[in-house]
Amino acid sequence: MTEPNTTKADLINTLEQRLSVSKRETQDILDALFELIKIQLGQGHAIKLPGFGNFSVRQKRERVGRNPKTGAAVPITARKVVSFKPSSILRERVDAGKKSYL
Repeated sequence: MTEPNTTKADLINTLEQRLSVSKRETQDILDALFELIKIQLGQGHAIKLPGFGNFSVRQKRERVGRNPKTGAAVPITARKVVSFKPSSILRERVDAGKKSYL
């Protein structure tokens, strides 16, 4: 059995209640935050969020993969990927399964 996903709408509703601002303002804040993160990562900058974790951009080298159906070698081009390393606080909270909302 899988756990239900938290959606952007869920985040907006929770923040709206917690911050006592309108849903529209909350959505604008969240959209601006996500856009800023995308811009910074797109420019190759790392993002450090104390108590949450670090986002960084890594370069993956070119390599040879395999087609699972045929077993044929397939070249995989070099590319940049976003990686996330959770903070110890986040790891502990996830491990303990704590449910708290802000």
